[in-house]
Amino acid sequence: MTDLYDRTRLLIGQEGIARLKQSHVFLAGVGGVGSFAAEALARAGVGTLTLLDHDHIDITNLNRQLHATQDTVGQLKVEVMAQRIASINPEIQVHCLPEFLLPDNVADILDGECYQYMIDAVDTVTAKLALICYAREQRIPVISSMGTANKLDASKFVIADISKTHTCPLARVMRKELKNRGITNGVEVLYSTAQPVYQPVTGETGKKTVPGSISYVPAVAGLLLAGHVIQQLLAENGHGETCI
Repeated sequence: MTDLYDRTRLLIGQEGIARLKQSHVFLAGVGGVGSFAAEALARAGVGTLTLLDHDHIDITNLNRQLHATQDTVGQLKVEVMAQRIASINPEIQVHCLPEFLLPDNVADILDGECYQYMIDAVDTVTAKLALICYAREQRIPVISSMGTANKLDASKFVIADISKTHTCPLARVMRKELKNRGITNGVEVLYSTAQPVYQPVTGETGKKTVPGSISYVPAVAGLLLAGHVIQQLLAENGHGETCI
């Protein structure tokens, strides 16, 4: 009898399927990057997902976010994503956290759960720093997405230590802020080596208030993040059985 893991099993075997089913991944940010990461994790068979995002789907999200449709505008991103995952694989446990991550509440939100991996796909520097610092303190593997906005070339994404990053404006800010917290390396990130693309600004203020985006760039970043985490969970010395 066939099941939804038939093709995946040909790649990773039944032991790999079992390892992923036993894994719990925390994903902060279910937007352009995070929505694609969440679905890739689900389709691969990661058994438990905790999704954190306080935001609702907006009409401007339709150009790049997997769960954004005319029918879902106005709904909570985490809830729509959970419903979508349930329609793919109802066996997956999805915990929805419609919260905004801050240094003051990160421990309250995350304590008490056993995560094998964390993915940071949020937009704000404050939230990124809070999650990275928490993960390091708890010795939970974490990977952080740097900027995907103002990019057209999706082939330039690289996964590297934060100390090795260049070109990406967000990575530059993160290096500085992490250094202020005594962290100069040991933080895994996905970033782009592509130069940002900007269109001339028109209007009264002469300033852009939001970054530009396109359909495929955040999607590629999200899939790369999910792929990296899945491979780490499957690795012989991976993190699938670290919790007691």
